[in-house]
Amino acid sequence: MSITTQEAEVAGIGVRDRGRSGRRKRLRRSVAGLLFVSPAILLVVVFFLIPLGSAAWMSLHRWPLMGEPRFIGLDNYVRMWSDSRFWDALGFTIYYTVVVTIAIFAVAFPLALFVQQPNRANSFYRTAVFLPVVVGFGSAALLWVWLMHVDNGLFSPAAQGLGITEGRFNLLASYNGVFWSIIIMVVWKTAGLTMVILMTGLQGVPSDILEAARIDGASASQRFRRITLPLMRRTIALALTLSVAGSMLAFDQFYLISSGGPRNQTLTAVYWIFTQSFVSFRLGYGSALSIVLLVILVIISTVQLRLLRDPRDAR
Repeated sequence: MSITTQEAEVAGIGVRDRGRSGRRKRLRRSVAGLLFVSPAILLVVVFFLIPLGSAAWMSLHRWPLMGEPRFIGLDNYVRMWSDSRFWDALGFTIYYTVVVTIAIFAVAFPLALFVQQPNRANSFYRTAVFLPVVVGFGSAALLWVWLMHVDNGLFSPAAQGLGITEGRFNLLASYNGVFWSIIIMVVWKTAGLTMVILMTGLQGVPSDILEAARIDGASASQRFRRITLPLMRRTIALALTLSVAGSMLAFDQFYLISSGGPRNQTLTAVYWIFTQSFVSFRLGYGSALSIVLLVILVIISTVQLRLLRDPRDAR
């Protein structure tokens, strides 16, 4: 049966109409999706992109707190290379990040394994461990300042009363006392969040795979190393990235507990940026240091995510 020219034209028009209708539907879906995400985009633009652009612009100026800023190009970045205090603070920040991240995972992972099974007792334990997370870092730091006070605190008088020490001791008088006290405080404060993240990953491991491995004779350690850990790559990457990023930006606990002391030995990168910006009023130089710290943090986070990337993501 032959098709006339008129019938072919009608069929072609129908195909074109269906194509236009499909494009209009896709356009409407795209516009609707854009409207749904527009509040999040607005927040990112207002609270991240605009401040980031402002900081980058300020970093190219000598920007005093009072008076007119003066454009100096890359002088702030050149000056940074001879700022030994900044590099010392950055080195200490990296060292603190490594130590505190290991400590957090050393506490959070066993806790996650312990409370992953849903029952009433574990619900209580989860709540108890997670409670410090809801306390602000400033409030937690002030609480530990009181706990570590030589005369009116808890640790020093309790140790003397129990006969552990002969007299009162000041944890804030030495570098080791300050550093490890802050490490313990941060682990107490943040391990609950890491525990919840890791517990979610543990609960996402299929139980039938673990049971099949157990039936095949795999020990508990072999099941953990060969099955559980590989399937938790994404969860571990998330928890590790959050921990490292938060530790690299540490400020509150060092500002309130040690004030960078003793002898500036616990001065972090953010603390030094704060000092340059709001104590010495070198806002342009502080902005340049902030941009450099942001770049370092992006590099570290990218390396972490690549090293912990799930092989399935590369397909």
